[in-house]
Amino acid sequence: MNYWLMKSEPDVFSYDDLVAKGKAEWDGVRNHTAQINMKAMRRGDLALFYHSNIGVEAVGIMEIVEEAAPDSTDESGKWIAIHVHAREKLAKPVTLKTMKADPALAGMVMLRQSRLSVSPVSKAEFDHIVALSKA
Repeated sequence: MNYWLMKSEPDVFSYDDLVAKGKAEWDGVRNHTAQINMKAMRRGDLALFYHSNIGVEAVGIMEIVEEAAPDSTDESGKWIAIHVHAREKLAKPVTLKTMKADPALAGMVMLRQSRLSVSPVSKAEFDHIVALSKA
């Protein structure tokens, strides 16, 4: 199993929106590195849902339920999307400030490439963020 962090602006699509839908296409990603990461996702992988721009915090866990397929919002056919399902809301949000201050997360890709909307996280980083949400 692989682990990921995926960003969405909550005023566009929030974790609560995902919960309400149950399952959703993760579309509109137009960055080549993020696309490579999405192509590497497999059914059953878990991802942290991160609210960007507003809140800047990890707020939930989702599961990859469908692997890379054409993005329904892309008329060119160049980009892919995946489908996700809400698993659980974090006990409390874990802010970017908290992540940056934690030595256990110093190697996180998202902290080194802050503009990347889809990035891998290690199992240890994933588990640590979940534990921080319960602290």
